[in-house]
Order: sequence, then structure tokens, then C-alpha cells
Amino acid sequence: MPDYLFDSGILILHLRNQPGYLELTNRLMDEAEVYISTMTRLEIVRGMKKREHRDTFDLLDSLENIPMTSMIADRAGELIHTWQERGINLGNADAVIAASALENGLILATTNPKHFPMPELVVFQADEQGHITQTAR
Repeated sequence: MPDYLFDSGILILHLRNQPGYLELTNRLMDEAEVYISTMTRLEIVRGMKKREHRDTFDLLDSLENIPMTSMIADRAGELIHTWQERGINLGNADAVIAASALENGLILATTNPKHFPMPELVVFQADEQGHITQTAR
């Protein structure tokens, strides 16, 4: 069974009680190991509402957190550079998240697959109902 790295969008929709997302995250957490990048953690904490504090940290602390190591930072920088040469600007956060998945052999689960154009990255997209499917590359 493959393991997953959740992007921020998945967790935001879970925390905001978007239909299907609680079930999706719980199902994947039951089936596999689920991780987040510490960059995702930063994005979630930065955007949380005061009333979400406890639920947010309960969720974030229930997931394995992958710190940004020098290997992840280097790979993220290389991704940004490579895609910039092709005329595509990757955001720093997306590059770190992609590098975290690649360095750890994880499937990236996201609501925004267009932010992750790397063909070597396995990306699963969650739709509006919380169903997840592999994106075509």
C-alpha cells in the first residue's frame, strides 16, 4: 500500500467540514501512512481561524511531519530552477512539498495538481466530494 503526503488544500477542506473530506482523510489514514511537509503545517497554521485552533493542532499532530532537510531544500531549489527554465514558475511552498514527497517516495494528495507538474511525482487529486484519483501525466 502506498503512503501519502497531504497538501494544504486537503487539510483545509477537512478542517472546514467540506463534504467528503473527513471521510477521505480518515480512510487514507486507516489504509496507509499519511504525512505532511512542515511547509504544509506552516501554511495551515498561518491560515487557521481562532475557533479552529484546537481542531487544527489535533489534526496536524496526528500526522507524521516531514521536516525540511538540506536534501529537500536542494531538491526544491532544483525543481524551481528546472521549471523556471521551461517558463513555469513554481512557488517555494509547492516546490518544498513536491520535494518532500519525492525524497520520501510518497504519493502527493492535493486539490491543486496543476501546481505540481513534475512527471516523476505521483499525484492524486481530490475532487469537490472528497473522491481521490490519480492524475494523468
